[in-house]
Amino acid sequence: MPRMLLGAIAAAVAMFILGFIFFATPLQFIGFGSVDAAQSANLQAALAQNIAATGTYVVPNPASAEGTVLYGKGPIAMVHYNSMGFAVADMGVLIGGFVHMLVIALLIGFALLGVASRVTDFGSRARLALLFAVAGAAFIHLGEPVWMHVDWAYAIYGFVADGVMLAAAGLIIARWFLPRAENGVAV
Repeated sequence: MPRMLLGAIAAAVAMFILGFIFFATPLQFIGFGSVDAAQSANLQAALAQNIAATGTYVVPNPASAEGTVLYGKGPIAMVHYNSMGFAVADMGVLIGGFVHMLVIALLIGFALLGVASRVTDFGSRARLALLFAVAGAAFIHLGEPVWMHVDWAYAIYGFVADGVMLAAAGLIIARWFLPRAENGVAV
């Protein structure tokens, strides 16, 4: 157990560093469209006037006959809305984000530990970790353009970023923190 906790911490640190590269550098803007300052101010004012509570909204709401017609005509939007705002460099987000990554790394570690006695060589463990990383990131990110017709740029960026972070965590744990194999048996 202490070895797996150490592995999860190492994996979470790697995820954190990669997350910084993907989401705290100019790379982060690869997946976003942009509007100028005046458009941003107008959109922000319209949001504040029309949405009171933090939440995720579909605009127009297709839950009524009128909304269904408006939805079909477009434009449509899915709005992740925070009514209060927060600092771009909020330290609380960094701490919460690291804890989130640590929990994910622990889950990856325990999943790999669960098969470690049957999957004893690093190549097979790595393949398992990589396939689950790709599958998880693909399911989470690539479904939105398919099901919700959102743009592919942001979805692909998120898929690549999360896939790389999950793969790094899995590979670190598979390589250094699982029981080693002797004569094909994990010890």
